[in-house]
Amino acid sequence: MALSGIGGRLYRGETSINFIAQKRRWFAFSGLLIIVSAIALGTQGLKLGIEFKGGSVITVQAPTVNIADGSAALKSAGITSEAIIQKIGSNKLRLQTTDLPQSTISAARAALATTFKVDSANIDIQTVGPSWGKEITHKAIYGLIGFLLVVMLYLAMAFEPKMALSAIIAVIHDVFITVGIYALVGFEVTPATVIGFLTILGYSLYDTVVVFDKVRENTKGITSTAKQTYSEASNLALNQTLVRSFNTSLIALLPVASILFVGAGLLGAGTLKDLSLALFIGLATGTYSSIFVATPLLATLREREPAMKALAKRVAVRGGAVESSIDKNTAGVVTSTHSKESHERGPRNQPKRKPRRR
Repeated sequence: MALSGIGGRLYRGETSINFIAQKRRWFAFSGLLIIVSAIALGTQGLKLGIEFKGGSVITVQAPTVNIADGSAALKSAGITSEAIIQKIGSNKLRLQTTDLPQSTISAARAALATTFKVDSANIDIQTVGPSWGKEITHKAIYGLIGFLLVVMLYLAMAFEPKMALSAIIAVIHDVFITVGIYALVGFEVTPATVIGFLTILGYSLYDTVVVFDKVRENTKGITSTAKQTYSEASNLALNQTLVRSFNTSLIALLPVASILFVGAGLLGAGTLKDLSLALFIGLATGTYSSIFVATPLLATLREREPAMKALAKRVAVRGGAVESSIDKNTAGVVTSTHSKESHERGPRNQPKRKPRRR
């Protein structure tokens, strides 16, 4: 109920948070995140999964498994390259290596079977060639570029070009920061991660379009009224949709968090972890960008137009005239809000009524 009351006051303009006035602070914070992401990508790079770079994946199922024994078994089989070893649940071990020859794979199978005392049939080995990984990478890039082009065209037709540009910049901002977090923390990028990235784009655009629709409603015919500037109308739209954005993001993050911490953390489902992790990071980033990046950027672009500059001057002049009138009333120079014409009006100026017939 308290949140509903705050939302009502924000929608009516009784309470307002000036997001647009603090746009330099938001842009600086986003710039800092982008710089950190760029440094992480340049120094560490992305940790690509086997589907993108190729290699071999060995899965062992045994009553008891541990990472140390798995690493020792690989070394005894002559695998000296760095391997990624993950424990899935309580009885599975996943070992990812570079592309190995068939003789080395057979030796690894035998060593793991001896170490964990299981039959070799319980050891599953999958090999992905590097050429197939390059093909998947190219398709993912093409899909991302195609998505951005189609969305930009739709937004330009449905709204206006500057709204489309602001929305696309916000989307690129979300993806870049999410990818930077993956590089910084060392999360593995898999096809499920790419699916999560594409889902992030859709959600980020959805939240941005909701805000932009309210901005368009508030700024319709704004140049003819001269009551508020474009930035003020945009800031009102942000306040009016703030509670909705918060509720939508919270409802979206709760199931994703349950998938991430329960499905991936407790049940050990690796695919769920890759998908939910990208969604969790991207949803939070998308909500931030729709409020603190997209709309302030749109207001900055529109305020540079000659019509909006002239509007800002008229609003400033009108605001100064109102303040001057208030000061005079306070000082006692003007004691009534009625004009001279209203004082002259009286009973004499009223139309004469015809006498009633008896």
